[in-house]
Amino acid sequence: DTDMVYKEITSYESDCMRELASVFGASVMNNDGSLNREKMRELVFFGNDSDSNRLRLNEITHRFVLAETMRRIEKYADSGNMAVIADVPLLFESGFNERCDITIAVIADEALRISRITKRDGITVPQAKARIATQVSSDELERRVHYIIQNNGDINSLKARVAEIYQSIFIK
Repeated sequence: DTDMVYKEITSYESDCMRELASVFGASVMNNDGSLNREKMRELVFFGNDSDSNRLRLNEITHRFVLAETMRRIEKYADSGNMAVIADVPLLFESGFNERCDITIAVIADEALRISRITKRDGITVPQAKARIATQVSSDELERRVHYIIQNNGDINSLKARVAEIYQSIFIK
């Protein structure tokens, strides 16, 4: 889960955090060296230079997240695992898709995504819409990935689609 890797490497005064603070200023770092997420959110979604700030943030963090994720994948491979599933929300933006043999996108209707994001992250509807506006569209994902999981229904529908894809990939 690259979101978790990101949260981990920005939860203390890491090389990633030092680089972010040097680019965006000390206000993006809390006293304990962790990321001031609210300040960074303002800079990359709502500030005057939000587009360029988001690009700079991604240039820095994708490099660190990719390196740590690849380290973990190599550890799994060294332990004899034949496959690893990486949850990468910014798959194409980060270039991580180039490291993948198979890509799968999970998509849902925008209204449902907004509802889920506001509940999960405790943000407003306009903030959720601003976040979604920066992401690759569902249409683009459908063109670029090997498999699509439509996640508008219940958990059983989701599990059934995952099982279909698993069968297609691993049990030919």
